[in-house]
Amino acid sequence: MNRKSGLFRRFIAGSEAPVIGATLFLAVVFAVSSPSFLSAFNIFNMSRTASHYIFLALAQSMALIVGGMNLSVGFIGSMGVVTLGLSMSLGLPPAVAVILTLLMGVIAGFVNGILIIKLRLNSFVVTLSTSFVFQGLTIGISRGMPYTKIPVSYQWLGRGSLFQVIPYMLVLAVLILVMVHIFFRFTVFGRQILATGGNEIAARMSAVNTDQTILAANILSAIAAMIATIAVVSKDGAANPGTGADWMIYSFAVAVIGGTSLKGGIISPFGLIVSAFLIVFIKNGLVMMNTNSYFEQVYLGIILLISVSFSSLGTIISDFNKKRAYQKEKRNEKIPPASGLKDNS
Repeated sequence: MNRKSGLFRRFIAGSEAPVIGATLFLAVVFAVSSPSFLSAFNIFNMSRTASHYIFLALAQSMALIVGGMNLSVGFIGSMGVVTLGLSMSLGLPPAVAVILTLLMGVIAGFVNGILIIKLRLNSFVVTLSTSFVFQGLTIGISRGMPYTKIPVSYQWLGRGSLFQVIPYMLVLAVLILVMVHIFFRFTVFGRQILATGGNEIAARMSAVNTDQTILAANILSAIAAMIATIAVVSKDGAANPGTGADWMIYSFAVAVIGGTSLKGGIISPFGLIVSAFLIVFIKNGLVMMNTNSYFEQVYLGIILLISVSFSSLGTIISDFNKKRAYQKEKRNEKIPPASGLKDNS
C-alpha cells in the first residue's frame, strides 16, 4: 500500500504534473466546445501530428541531456528527406532507402559530436555551422525539387492506423520512448550519458568517458531526426527538400515543456508524449478560434518562453529552499564547549 501511495505521489508531484493538468484541461474544454474534436478523424490527425513532434523532441532531448543542443535538427531531417527520396527514385527498395537514411543520420550526428569533443567547441556554434552545411548539401543535391516516386507500399507507416483511430506513427513513437526509458533507467551507458549532462566534470572524475557519451548523444539525436524524416515522408507520400525548416522550434518547445532539462541530465519520455499532445491541442484550438495562422509561430514562441520561465522559477525556488534548510541545520547544530582554556576571573 505504501509503495502504491509513493508511486501515486511521484506521478502527481513529478515535473510532468503541470503539463498533464494543462493537457487534460484543454482536452475537456475543446471536447465540450466542439463536437468534432473527439471524432475519429480528428483524433487520428492530432495523434499523427503529435507523433511527429515526439520524434523531433526526442532528437533535441538527446542533445540537451548532455548539456548541449542541436540547432541542426531540421536540416539533418532535410538531408534525410533527400537521401530517402533519391534512393527510392533510383529504384532502391524502401527498406534499403530507410537503412541508408539512418546511416546518413549516424554520419551527421558523428560529425556534430566529433567537432564538439575534438575542437572543444560549444554545441550551439557547431550545430549552427553544420546546419548551413546540411542545408547546402540538401539544396545542392536536390536543386530544391521534390521526389515524388514514393512507393504506395511505403506509405503504410504515415497513413495507416489501428482501429481507424490510432496511427501507426504513434505506436512507433510510444515503442521508441519505451526503449529510451529502458535505456536511460536500466543500462550503464544510459546512466553515464545522464551523469555527463548532470555534471560533466564529476562524471569524468568518476571514470566516465564523457567524450564517448557526448558523441553517442549527438548520434542518437541525428537518428531520431531521421526517424521523424522517415515518418513524415511516409505521411506526405513525397520527399520535399523544404521539410525541416520549422522543426527546431517544435523540437525545443516539446522537449522543454515535456520536462527535459536545458541544463542536462534529465529526460522524461512520458513528458514528451504529453507535451506533444499539448502543443497539438493548442494548435487545434487556435484553428477552432479562427485565429490568424500566420501568427502561429508567435504563439508557440510565447508558450516556450513561459515554459522556460516556469522551469527557471522552479529551480530558483528549489535552490532557495535548499539554502534555507542548510541555514536552519547550521543554526540547530550544537556548538561544542571550548576546552583547554583557563578561567582567570
